Amino acid sequence: MYLRTLLIMLVLGALILFAAINWTAFVSPFKLSVVFTTVEAPLGLVLLGIAGLLTLLFLIYIVFLQSSSLLESRRQARELQKVALQNENAQAALMAKLEELERGLRSTMEQSVNSLAAYMGEIDDKLEKAAGGSS
Repeated sequence: MYLRTLLIMLVLGALILFAAINWTAFVSPFKLSVVFTTVEAPLGLVLLGIAGLLTLLFLIYIVFLQSSSLLESRRQARELQKVALQNENAQAALMAKLEELERGLRSTMEQSVNSLAAYMGEIDDKLEKAAGGSS
């Protein structure tokens, strides 16, 4: 149990114990002013009812916060799955493009090697002809 939950339970338990011990004072009628009129009601029960109403409102608020955060986390999880899928698709497209560029680069290198070999062969032929013609 969390510390704050334990603290809330302790305070509510103390309030219930206090009300039980002083029950006769809680049910003693008093004249209460309600803005436009005066009514006779037990002040302790009115205040206890207000405390209970506030507790109920806070519990409703907590349930609302929990459910909204749960819905938000589910929405974010769906968005993360979508982003992960887009990332995988982009990565696959990038890898395909890199493979295509690599094939092009290999082809260009092979052509360059072949051209270089042809030029070297021509130079070798010319040198052999030049060497054969001068001897």
